[in-house]
Amino acid sequence: MKKPYNLTEGPIITSLIKVAIPIIVANILQTAYQLTDTFWVGRLGSNAIAAVSISFPIIFLLISLGGGMAMAGTILVAQFMGKGDKQAVDHITSQTSLMIWIISICLSILGFVLSPILIGFMHVETAVYTGAVSYMRITFTGIIFMFSSMVFQSLMRGVGDVKTPMYIILGTVLLNLVLDPLFIFGYGIFPALGVGGAALASVGTQAIAAFIGYGILLRGKRQIQLHLRDLKPDYPLIKKMFKIGVPASIEQSTRAAGMTAMVGLVASFGTLTLAAYGIGSRILSFVIIPALGLSMATSTLVGQNIGAGKLDRAEKITKLSTVGGFIVLTFIGIIMFLLAKQIAAIFIPHETATINASAAFIKTMALTFGFIGIQMSLNGVFRGSGNTVFPMVLSIISLWILRFPLAYVLSHFTHFAERGIWLSFPIANVIAAIITIIWYKRGTWKLKRITDEIVLERGTTEEAIIEEGINS
Repeated sequence: MKKPYNLTEGPIITSLIKVAIPIIVANILQTAYQLTDTFWVGRLGSNAIAAVSISFPIIFLLISLGGGMAMAGTILVAQFMGKGDKQAVDHITSQTSLMIWIISICLSILGFVLSPILIGFMHVETAVYTGAVSYMRITFTGIIFMFSSMVFQSLMRGVGDVKTPMYIILGTVLLNLVLDPLFIFGYGIFPALGVGGAALASVGTQAIAAFIGYGILLRGKRQIQLHLRDLKPDYPLIKKMFKIGVPASIEQSTRAAGMTAMVGLVASFGTLTLAAYGIGSRILSFVIIPALGLSMATSTLVGQNIGAGKLDRAEKITKLSTVGGFIVLTFIGIIMFLLAKQIAAIFIPHETATINASAAFIKTMALTFGFIGIQMSLNGVFRGSGNTVFPMVLSIISLWILRFPLAYVLSHFTHFAERGIWLSFPIANVIAAIITIIWYKRGTWKLKRITDEIVLERGTTEEAIIEEGINS
């Protein structure tokens, strides 16, 4: 058995870096995975790209649901790992897996049946409709593999092992490079499946990743093990997981919906503004990767230390993560501010007007990237403590009360026009960060441990059984 991933001792900065970097690399690899699909599908023409684009929002909502439930597993595993309760860690592993399998099977059947109806609502051309339905149905068929892979990554992150999932993701990215063109265009005995081939390649690589992941969990060589005997539903625990996971799912879904609404607003200002927004949003997505990695690392470290009862160490982790996130993202922001035109030109060379508009957007928001680092680091603290409700509420406030209304008002009722949309980003970033800091200062995240609640439920059950045995 490998050496325990104990994050409750030793230098905090070292632990943060060791956990954050593999997560960041894994997120970059996931981006490469999506870019590979886009690259090969794009070779089929605009109808194929449109089919995948139309399918993506629905699929993303599913990913949000699975990601939220997986996050519940991360939080619970991290806290019980910190407490040193290996039996509870294994029990949660089995119950999280059981829960996600049931959810994925239900969604798979529902999605497969409803795919033609959902795409029909879009009123797309026949060529796009056929490809989109094929893509969605194959994707829905493989939902169980997608969710299983996500859960494996989350559970391993909870115990502090972030390298194993990273290596598996690297393998799937490399395999996808081969399978994508093979299934899309066909070769030898393999028929050309078009857009459906891209979905099949994704399902295939995710299935391999899921089987490898669960093979590791069944062997139990990395401080965490799935026991078949624990697959009997533990309803109080599953209820607790839903209580933690549903807000996380809503948070991610809210972000997706918010970005979709923003695209609609931007599109009203014409193609040039839409292109500038597209480039700027890609830059923002890149910036989110290190911030997200640090946030996930913070969740794991804080979760383990709360489980171990080391609240002082959890506070030190929070300070280092928040300051580090602010400094790193501010540094990235300064570089992007200075090189805004050069960065925009990479995406759309020789289009001077679009480059200038994109550079204006990048410059407007770049110097507030550090506030995104603050917000995401503190959200990692809240999640690590088991509080997923506040990050959900903050996401709704940030997108639907601050950014979108500001963008609409500033662009339609002031002289800023499309620049009002750009201004909504830095304003929302700063205000959201301030709200997060104020909420963190209240200290409510330190008042309870999830491990105490679950142990109490188990303890009560055990006492009832013992008492029943004595009375009989």
